[in-house]
Amino acid sequence: MPFEIIRNDITRMKVDAIVNSANPQVFVGDGVDAAIHAAAGPELFEARKIIGDIPVGSAVSTPAYKLDAEYVIHTVGPIWNGGAENEIENVKLCYKNALDLALEKKCESVAFPLISTGTYGFPKAEALKIAVSVISEFVLINDMKVFLVVYDRASYSLSEKLFTAVAKFIDDNYIEEHPEYYQNRRRSQEFIAYATPIFQEEEQYESKTIKAERSLDDLMDKLEETFSISLLRLIDEKGKTDVEIYKKANLDRKLFSKIRSNKDYKPSKVTAIALALALELNLDETKDLIGRAGFVLNHCNKFDVIIEYFIEQEKYNVFEINEGLFAFDQVLLGI
Repeated sequence: MPFEIIRNDITRMKVDAIVNSANPQVFVGDGVDAAIHAAAGPELFEARKIIGDIPVGSAVSTPAYKLDAEYVIHTVGPIWNGGAENEIENVKLCYKNALDLALEKKCESVAFPLISTGTYGFPKAEALKIAVSVISEFVLINDMKVFLVVYDRASYSLSEKLFTAVAKFIDDNYIEEHPEYYQNRRRSQEFIAYATPIFQEEEQYESKTIKAERSLDDLMDKLEETFSISLLRLIDEKGKTDVEIYKKANLDRKLFSKIRSNKDYKPSKVTAIALALALELNLDETKDLIGRAGFVLNHCNKFDVIIEYFIEQEKYNVFEINEGLFAFDQVLLGI
């Protein structure tokens, strides 16, 4: 996928460029800066001496030496001072300038840390929001694989408001192992119980989202459509372009070409859902589209419940949804 959040040691990434959250003066700091210099070897610091001081928000490059990359892009984030000194704008500049430099260097892949969230104290949730916003905007118009690398759980923080809302939705809707658990839970919350067992996937929980009205003739005309045919029809109906949709879905051109050229192509579930989100389909329409690839949304599956939450909230940004999926240890949308 063009943009992926992963848990890893950034010094182990095999990419064209690794971004270093550097110090403005010529010395090796703590955290990411120290780890990158240690992995790259002493030559990196010698190259850093030649560059000299780096202004906050700007980005410069050096060779990567012993790292499994071609370049290290050094960018200097701001020290957090409560947001009173343009810290948010300066962090945005770090990502933008680093991405522009990677593009200038003809990089096909780049790995970022969460800039300024270590000893500089930038709030992790706000830093994550900025990173996702800037990177997702970039990959919509540029062909580059971008990784946002977090070292461990403590390094990653979804906004408290979003985390709480998703967690509550999961608690209200996630069905654990047994049908009787589901039945008792729904009665206790004063919902209407199903007349059929939940393990029958074809009869899923009926969402509160209002279903799109369709005529019988319309349904019959589209009854035999494959996933690919249905997808292409929806793109035309929405007045969108192929490029617009596959980029919003966090997919690459090659995969989308397979879908377009083969009317019987069966995508993975995450790909099918990503395309439904890119088209901003409601829950009923999403179930219809992914059903043509043989998939359902199941309340026994936490991933599916999270997807349903975002659709019900009419939040269709795949990159932001991936923030939530990553926070709950779920597979990400895209390839």
